[in-house]
Amino acid sequence: MSMLGTYVPGRSPIHRLPAGFKLLALFGSIIAMTLSVHTLLGVAISCACVVATFALAGVGPRQAWPLMRGAVWVVGIVLVMQLIITDWQRAVVVCTVLIAAIALAAVVTLTTRTADMLDAMMKALAPLARFGVRTDLIAMALALTIRSIPLIAEIAVQVDQARRARGLRAGPRVLVVPVVLAALATADGFADTLAARGLD
Repeated sequence: MSMLGTYVPGRSPIHRLPAGFKLLALFGSIIAMTLSVHTLLGVAISCACVVATFALAGVGPRQAWPLMRGAVWVVGIVLVMQLIITDWQRAVVVCTVLIAAIALAAVVTLTTRTADMLDAMMKALAPLARFGVRTDLIAMALALTIRSIPLIAEIAVQVDQARRARGLRAGPRVLVVPVVLAALATADGFADTLAARGLD
């Protein structure tokens, strides 16, 4: 999946919201779920809100799944760890909040242009420019980070497919290390591209 090709044009209410509002709502929602969801009832309410957000944005499973599937095995690892150190209800709560956060980030990515994200971030960081901070570079880094999420997810899927093709068992050494190395190589590619265009 192309890093810059995740935006899906549309006229939904979510599409029409300002990029800055969507980013603030995303961060606020993640913080609110993390702090307030502690029961299965809270899990059900959170899931209902996420489903309603997808419906309001006009985003279907086929569009969102490529952005989320790479995180499935990460959630699986978290689930196993939670089952070991806590009970199953706590494990469900933690993993549901994690999946909900990823899903909401997918909605923002699918309904917001990169340029709009960049403009919103630069406006938010504008006061720092008075102190000599290169807000344009910070905004670019944040925008690239957000848009790199689906790319890293795709790398994780490719690594897992290669692991299955070779008949290897899943594990940190087989999955995490190749993903990290591929992500670092991708970051080097971004850096070279930006440097070639005059951005230090």
